[in-house]
Amino acid sequence: MEGVCVVYCPHTTAGITINENADPDVVTDLLLAYDRAFPDRPEFRHIEGNSAAHAKASAIGSSVTILIQNGRLLLRTWQGVYLCEFDGPRSRHFYVSVIDGASGEENENG
Repeated sequence: MEGVCVVYCPHTTAGITINENADPDVVTDLLLAYDRAFPDRPEFRHIEGNSAAHAKASAIGSSVTILIQNGRLLLRTWQGVYLCEFDGPRSRHFYVSVIDGASGEENENG
């Protein structure tokens, strides 16, 4: 199968990204970087108090698109798909849609 896989997160304080999946320190370093780039600030006006989480999620994005070749996701050796939670822990949902390039058929999971 050749095609495309889209992973989508419908939440405004969470995101989806692709990054290294071999060294767990990468996750720790990324979280530190996000906290430094988007600190919680007293001048934020959003009443829920999670504006930094909204900013992080906006910077990360709500979806990734991954090519499929020979029936497999075209991710390199070190890559993994991450659901990034910036305002939790919370119960989250994400959706996966696979489009078969040969048939044009779409399959969706929630």
